[in-house]
Amino acid sequence: MTSNPRRGVLLTAAASLALTLTACSSDDSPEAGASSSSSSAAPESSAAPVAAGPFGPACSAVPAEGEGSFAGLADDPFATAAAHNPALTTLAQAVGAAHLVDSLDTQQNITVLAPANSAFEAMPPDQLAALMADSAQLTSVLTHHVIQGRLTPDQLAGTHTTLNNDEVTIDGSGQSFTIAGEGTLTKTDASVVCGDVPTANATLYLIDQVLAPAAQ
Repeated sequence: MTSNPRRGVLLTAAASLALTLTACSSDDSPEAGASSSSSSAAPESSAAPVAAGPFGPACSAVPAEGEGSFAGLADDPFATAAAHNPALTTLAQAVGAAHLVDSLDTQQNITVLAPANSAFEAMPPDQLAALMADSAQLTSVLTHHVIQGRLTPDQLAGTHTTLNNDEVTIDGSGQSFTIAGEGTLTKTDASVVCGDVPTANATLYLIDQVLAPAAQ
């Protein structure tokens, strides 16, 4: 039988091509697998967790145990809780002088911008004495610090209606909140120094200035 040179050349070329394709497939496979593994890995989150609960520099002065501690405050309504907290003793005296203990203790779900002792100390002594002696004016000042509803830190910034039937405007976000000096008795900006403190019927935000009602 006569051999066909052309057919031999074609068979040789086909065999060579098959070997080449097999080698390429073997070389590419690990890289493809690595690429697939890399693309399916979940990215790591860099977001820091948000702390919950009381915040601010003055929170360190709250006792760790007892009625004046955070746990103790949570069991009592606002006015009773304030009387137990060493940072709010002057406020507790003011609430008593204005005969507001029962009224504030029976309110449900309120937010109190509670002046710390340092807030009253920032007032001139004669101004503070005059305020404490004027029950009607003291009532107006104290109820101006109370907002209906328990406000979380995310809800605190904005303009809110108070129990004095006027408004208070709070600026800020996160864990930094202020009230402009035009809204305080000393005309000095007020800051939240210990915030998001729960009592049985209220959420407290301790501030370092006494706020002024609209008529002041």
